[in-house]
Amino acid sequence: MPQLSEYELEREANIARNRALLQELELKEAVSSLGIPKPAPAKAKSNAKPVQPAKKVKRERDEDTGPRRTSARLKTAPLIDPNESPGSKRKREAEEEERRVIAAEEALKAEERTRAAKRPRHQDLVLAILVEDAEPEDLSSLTAALDVVAQPKRVGIIESKPASQEAKEVKALRDKLQELKVVARAKVTQNRIYSAAYHPEITKDLIFFGDKNGQLGIWDARAPPDEVTDEDGDVSTPTDEQERGKYWRLQAHWPADPKSSISAVKLDPIDSHSVYTSAYDCTIRSLSFETSTSREIYHSSDTLISSIDLPPSGHEMWISDTIGGLTHIDLREGNGKRPRWYELSEQKIGCVSINPREPHFLLTASNNRVLKLWDARKLQSIPVESLSTAFTKDTSTPVEFDAETVNKFLDSKKGEGCLRGEWTHGKSVSSAYWDPRGKSIVSTCYDDTLRCAFCAMCILALWDLDTAKFNSSPSAPLPKPFSQIRHNCQTGKWLTILRAQWTTNPDTYPHFTIGNMEHSLDIYSCKGDVIAKLADKTKISAVQAVTCSHPNIVERAVSGNASGRCVLWAPADA
Repeated sequence: MPQLSEYELEREANIARNRALLQELELKEAVSSLGIPKPAPAKAKSNAKPVQPAKKVKRERDEDTGPRRTSARLKTAPLIDPNESPGSKRKREAEEEERRVIAAEEALKAEERTRAAKRPRHQDLVLAILVEDAEPEDLSSLTAALDVVAQPKRVGIIESKPASQEAKEVKALRDKLQELKVVARAKVTQNRIYSAAYHPEITKDLIFFGDKNGQLGIWDARAPPDEVTDEDGDVSTPTDEQERGKYWRLQAHWPADPKSSISAVKLDPIDSHSVYTSAYDCTIRSLSFETSTSREIYHSSDTLISSIDLPPSGHEMWISDTIGGLTHIDLREGNGKRPRWYELSEQKIGCVSINPREPHFLLTASNNRVLKLWDARKLQSIPVESLSTAFTKDTSTPVEFDAETVNKFLDSKKGEGCLRGEWTHGKSVSSAYWDPRGKSIVSTCYDDTLRCAFCAMCILALWDLDTAKFNSSPSAPLPKPFSQIRHNCQTGKWLTILRAQWTTNPDTYPHFTIGNMEHSLDIYSCKGDVIAKLADKTKISAVQAVTCSHPNIVERAVSGNASGRCVLWAPADA
């Protein structure tokens, strides 16, 4: 047996002593020695019964008297006779198969109708279809409003005037336009205004607005208001605070969603009985007032159209798109000419403008920050034989000249003078337009040169060109702009891009209109002088993003905002 250490011996002795001590003591004394408090004395037993919880009564489940779900298959399935003959079975199975085929065909037709309702409409459309839920009297009033006198587009005359005479003309123009007031308001379209055009008719103020969802709003702003009959039968006319004039909404492009936003509205320069609209549904349509019919004149497969313009002759059209291309089409029927598409930029071309005096001079404004001046005569002389790929014989399909073909032509001897000049801006160029004389250019650009904390400033650049010099010298460069105006127009994603629009009236001193983020309509002269800043805080509380002016009356301007509400600016007694 191993020998224990002194520590283990001492431990065993302590255990033995403690065991003997506990045997000698009683339990109560041990508890009291530990200091445990005595338990409280028990209360006398009460004869009162404790409060019993409410007895839960089992609710009987109400019987459901409503219809129960049943199998649709069992409802339509015919009862099968277990003793049917083989011939009856074959006949029954043949009838069931025929019903399944018919049901499948109907489902396919319904699906095709749904898909067709979401695709652009390419067929001719009459006013009764364009004006949804229109009453006969609405169509008759629209037809009466579109009964106008055809007026061809006029071109301004370039005159050299002394500085003193120009100063007098600017002062006279300022005196007229500073007195313009809000004389009519109306919610012409249901969504954001994207584009606008003022009809040249002098007996009425007829304006066309294109909105975000492909709707063309027509506003006869000075038409006498309709009489309103109240509940008591009293007849009254609207007050100045209510909508003025008459308007109609035509769903010119389909489907009615942002895929059909009307990017441009242009009146036919030789026949003001027609208006052209281009949209993001890749189509261009022409609405004729005489036939009351809208017809498609051009469509592309998947290229969004950003802008269109026509020369004074009205026989052709230039189209810009979002992939950097420019398309030329001939509007004369039966001409047999195929459209031609030229890739002129690696980014979106947001605007194309034709010089009214020299229609072969084209302006393109692109997201690559460059404004370019092209000679269309040279551009259209690119030989088809230079194309590296074959093209289809379909006359509606454009002949495509890609960037490689165009650049190769520009570098050749024949291509000298095709690109007449260019000017690089600080950021993307949103628009560039010729004035009615074909002498001045105004461009709009997102150029954050001020780097403000809350907004950025847009640069309005002005050029004064001698087009005769460009015709005589194919190497004449585009000069530096003589004026650059800082203008607050950083619109963001919820407002239409602000574009400076020249007045097309050739009888007045050249000037242009543009919206302002401070809810005003600004007017500048061709030299960059401030003519007027029109605002009315009591009636206008939104940015007037889209503007245009009357082609024949100086004291007329219109503007539209992101909600589809439009404003007519005119003398108070108009």
